[in-house]
Amino acid sequence: MKAIVRTQYGTPDVLQFTDVEKPTPKDNEVLIKLYAASVNPLDLFHLRGAPWNRHIPGLRTPKQPVIGCDIAGRVESVGKDAKQFQPGDEVFGVTGFAGGGFAEYACAPEAKLAPKPANLSFEDAAAVPIAAITALQALRDKGKLQPGQKILLDGASGGVGTFAIQIAKSLGAEVTAVCSTRNVDAARSLGADHVLDYTQEDFRKSGQHYDLIVGVNAHHAIFDYLRALRPGGTYVAVGGGLPQIFQAMLLAPFLSRIGNKKTCFFIANINQKDLIFLKELMEAGKLVPVIDKRYPLSEAAEAIRYLEKGHAQGKIVLTVEHNNGAQRYR
Repeated sequence: MKAIVRTQYGTPDVLQFTDVEKPTPKDNEVLIKLYAASVNPLDLFHLRGAPWNRHIPGLRTPKQPVIGCDIAGRVESVGKDAKQFQPGDEVFGVTGFAGGGFAEYACAPEAKLAPKPANLSFEDAAAVPIAAITALQALRDKGKLQPGQKILLDGASGGVGTFAIQIAKSLGAEVTAVCSTRNVDAARSLGADHVLDYTQEDFRKSGQHYDLIVGVNAHHAIFDYLRALRPGGTYVAVGGGLPQIFQAMLLAPFLSRIGNKKTCFFIANINQKDLIFLKELMEAGKLVPVIDKRYPLSEAAEAIRYLEKGHAQGKIVLTVEHNNGAQRYR
């Protein structure tokens, strides 16, 4: 099969579109004929490797040469302990933390898959798993969002942000979205009640206070977000650069103990229950994936370069064609 492969950590320049052996599913896995995958910041981490990967002998060569986690396709075969899916079933989900999804075929644990929403194409479905579950868990599980509460979404135009606006509205929140000028209309169209163009307005100086703030790729110091919270409010940090991540990880437990405002950083837990919850939202028309750009699988390196720029409006998707690609959009 064809796949996007790298034999060392580095920039997108190390990626190659080449032939590799088709994987074989483990007992609890299914083999999926892929029609689409999507690009995430996690893929950048896999591509570059942690800082120590580049310096410690034995860790310099990636164990999994194929990157990519978000996938959608049809089940090809199943492991002996996989009981939920049958060959021919249309599914979406993740391969797991290791990767393997930027390919014509991939294996995934059945516990990290769900039936593809009937009203979505494979490309739309592949755009969902990591970003939408991150948004859902930030709002519902970490933020404990309740109907009628006021929420600020800082970074509302990317993959997580576009899902977060819609999910927050479905949960009954009053949503203020923070984004750049070119994304203002898109944020309103997704349901945001208020939109702040950060090139013109600074939420830190608005005098408004919120029950919940979700910082997607947090652009400000943790204390800036805390000051904009109401007493009893919660700040949830989602992603960001290493300084913001370490700041949130180190300070969040301490700050939550000493004050009346909570703060937390988390990594999403991709699970079947939440995939099915999102599937039902999408089939009900309450959640729509926003796709900025589509690339063929062979141009995965270019897709990742675009992600690195940090200006994607929604998700970036890779299309996987088999033969003439006739089944791609089903």
